[in-house]
Amino acid sequence: MRIAVNTRLLLPGKIEGLGRFAGESLKHITRSHPEHEFIFIFDRKYSDEFLYSGNIIPVIASPQARHPALWYLFFEWGVPYVLKKYKADIFLSPDGWLSLRADLPSLAVIHDLNFFHEPSWVNPIPRAYYSYFFPRFIQKADRIVTVSEFSKSDIESRFDIPSSKIDVVYNPVDDLTKQEVRVKYTGGSPYFLFLGLVHPRKNLTRIIQGYEWFRRSSDDAVRLLVAGSTKYWTEDTKKAYERSEFRNDIIFTGRLPELDLNRVIASSISLIYASLFEGFGIPILEAMQCGVPVITSNTTSMPEVGGDAACYVDPYSVQSIGKAMLRINSESAYRDELIIKGKGQCIKFSWENTAKGLWSSLEKIM
Repeated sequence: MRIAVNTRLLLPGKIEGLGRFAGESLKHITRSHPEHEFIFIFDRKYSDEFLYSGNIIPVIASPQARHPALWYLFFEWGVPYVLKKYKADIFLSPDGWLSLRADLPSLAVIHDLNFFHEPSWVNPIPRAYYSYFFPRFIQKADRIVTVSEFSKSDIESRFDIPSSKIDVVYNPVDDLTKQEVRVKYTGGSPYFLFLGLVHPRKNLTRIIQGYEWFRRSSDDAVRLLVAGSTKYWTEDTKKAYERSEFRNDIIFTGRLPELDLNRVIASSISLIYASLFEGFGIPILEAMQCGVPVITSNTTSMPEVGGDAACYVDPYSVQSIGKAMLRINSESAYRDELIIKGKGQCIKFSWENTAKGLWSSLEKIM
């Protein structure tokens, strides 16, 4: 059987969350199923690092999918051409984007519907594209995979999709190695860690304000390290930072290489993942795997991922975030309890299990 896969997010040196899900899942699937051929559809020159096994045929479809007009041309003309030329039997899309013109069974991985819940998080033109096409992708898909029971319920209720059509396949966590990096990033000071793209959905404005509340309530000069691209830096976040009396203790590293990122997680006092909306939340598990306690939101999928192993906050409450920081920093017994529980929570998640779940959904279409 020939399984065509949308691999446009496998970009060397630029792997984000969805690309990481695609790469790690496909690595396990292609190596575990040598009896099938996989057509990897890229939108630009690809790297051999993504050709995980000998049963992969890499193909470049045109044009490069860089903005909405090109997204349309890539998925509605470039992809169907490849599917027809290589006589594909199934189309798998790890980022949920399908081709409405393609006439073959398809599996879409829909990680979350955050852009429907809060349209302001997405620029107007991409938002219009998502609003028009994603409901159609969801209706067209023969099966849907999502990454949490929360997202499954969200898709089911919003688009009237039968529960039997949606499979939950949890994201996993990699093995990480703890190394001391505080001297490099904070001059040796302990720090709380914000990890991810600086985007309104990630709630950095309130996290900075919560950090201020913590600093005014504590004698400990713990710093706040922000590790991630500031591409979507907003005026509100900028003002919160510039007005903070502790801004000299807030450090922006920008986007970090994966090895450095792993070390930064492992060396933090706690991960602060007080996002407003998440379909899953891989960093929660990454921190737990490192033996780092997690402060996260009590909304959307985050309690599902964190279980009883995280410190939960109201992401809209500055004081709630600040109090959690204070408790994590001052109560060593509580911190140790979360670390122990976190190790147990991580056992539930692995890339092998993710790949098996994704393959199981493909088999239902086959």
